[in-house]
Amino acid sequence: MQFSAQEISLLLNGTVEGDAFVKVDKLAKIEDGDAGSLTFLANPKYEQFLYTTNASVVIINQDQQLTAPVKATLIRVENAYSAFTVLLEQYNTLKLNKKGIEEPCFIHPTAQVGADPYIGAFAYIGSNVKVGDNCKIYPNVNIGDNVTIGNNVTLFSGATIYFDCVIGNNVTIHAGAVIGSDGFGFAPNPDGTYTKIAQIGNVVIGDDVEVGANTAIDRATMGSTVIGKGVKIDNLVQIAHNVEVDAHTVIAGQAGISGSTKIGKNAVIGGQVGIAGHLNIANGSQLSAQTGINSSITEEGKVWGGTPYMPYKDYLRAHSKLRKLPELDRKVYELEKLIEELRKEGH
Repeated sequence: MQFSAQEISLLLNGTVEGDAFVKVDKLAKIEDGDAGSLTFLANPKYEQFLYTTNASVVIINQDQQLTAPVKATLIRVENAYSAFTVLLEQYNTLKLNKKGIEEPCFIHPTAQVGADPYIGAFAYIGSNVKVGDNCKIYPNVNIGDNVTIGNNVTLFSGATIYFDCVIGNNVTIHAGAVIGSDGFGFAPNPDGTYTKIAQIGNVVIGDDVEVGANTAIDRATMGSTVIGKGVKIDNLVQIAHNVEVDAHTVIAGQAGISGSTKIGKNAVIGGQVGIAGHLNIANGSQLSAQTGINSSITEEGKVWGGTPYMPYKDYLRAHSKLRKLPELDRKVYELEKLIEELRKEGH
């Protein structure tokens, strides 16, 4: 779809400088912009490209001063970065605005699908499933029996929702994610073998949650694994059975949370963080990348790092000392050698 600079300016409450009727049909970085593209300038580091870009339209800050002629049409707004994020969201909405039911797909006769759905080819929707309004179920999605899905939910290709799970409104689950797979529950036997413990619970995902590609959220042994409202989960995250993640916590890629641990509100969990089971992590905790948590955190709003974890500033100091260990080792060796020589001389 094409939009004129004037139409974009009206959407952003901006002011046009140049050809208000020039059309754009794509977005680009300012350094890569070509004819027909729309871009923006917010970071002064990229100002040089404002004068060389071939983009048709550039969004700039209201107070941006020009030091050379500009070929592109300009749209001045209060905050160019915020304005461009609005356009990105609009662009993404238009691009993903799919409707209808493709064939072949399977929808069980007992399933209920709300208004204005998109159901892609080869999707499977099991018995007694309830899908809300305006949901998008992409090709090869598998939704098990008795699943409940709210309104405005998007399940990208290859996502799997196991039986009995509950997904709230405005949730996005990316490709390859698995919701409700069995928790890692095995009982050891005297002969060294293991007996599987049935995992009969489910996963409950609150409103406004996003789950990244190839993330796994295990069903509870009993009860529910709970992902709270507004939680954002990156790709390749493992959340074990009976974990509870409270509202508006963010979890970066390759983090792992062991069974029955409870994460508080507004926590920030960095990449490759590992959290042991049956712990409590206080509200607002910030865990830097690769932090290892082996006991509960009770102080709210603190920053932690290292393995095992410690206050982040202590971790940085300790790491700084660690880098000096080879030098310290050499000095200790030299001192020991000197002491030994002095002893031989009778001192």
